[in-house]
Amino acid sequence: MDVDLHDSLDGQVALVTGATRGIGAAIAERLVDLGAVVYAGGRDPDDVTGEELRPVRLDVTEESQIVDAVERIGDEAGRLDVLVNNAGIGGPAGPVGAASTDGIDAVLETNLRGPMLVSKHALPLLLERDGSRVVNVSSRGGQLSGESDAARGPYSLSKTGLNGLTVQLHGAYADRGLLANSASPGWVSTGLGGESAPRSPAEGADTAVWLCRFVAGAPAGKFWHDREVIDW
Repeated sequence: MDVDLHDSLDGQVALVTGATRGIGAAIAERLVDLGAVVYAGGRDPDDVTGEELRPVRLDVTEESQIVDAVERIGDEAGRLDVLVNNAGIGGPAGPVGAASTDGIDAVLETNLRGPMLVSKHALPLLLERDGSRVVNVSSRGGQLSGESDAARGPYSLSKTGLNGLTVQLHGAYADRGLLANSASPGWVSTGLGGESAPRSPAEGADTAVWLCRFVAGAPAGKFWHDREVIDW
């Protein structure tokens, strides 16, 4: 799709959750390459390896850490242009009926409640400027129109909810200049995807990074895979 993009993110500030490895690390490093100041969130900031990244302690299941991270960005950078909700876990294997209640709670807390709270607390900074972006790293397993991934039922449902968050953000804040989109990275060779997955983290990060480059007025409220809109 032909979309107007920022050629450079110089002067812009981004927060990427789950940025210590895999797709999150690849997104964070690419945003640095584009010139952004990137706060890389992780449960242990010592695990952030990119030299130009700004490590920030951010367990998305801990609201106090979310508040502290956003306040730090506000104090140090004075702005936030891009939020990438990437942090997530695989959760229990099998369909919902086979999952433990604790396993269901854990995956929803990380994959859905976490992005909701990070978005909630980041919105005051994001809404200060027209054209700020929220990119939610989702999965085609969360599509209502497709075949939900029964191999990880709770995970798929958490991503359905994450897509719903994208729609909610778009509906509530598009008229204030916020661009909210979801991205499916595909099957990526990470701790979650496994070694047999055909895509590298860099390939999985591509569409999310592309969405981070959208300018004010670009398409929003959409679900994307390989830079094309797909069904919810």
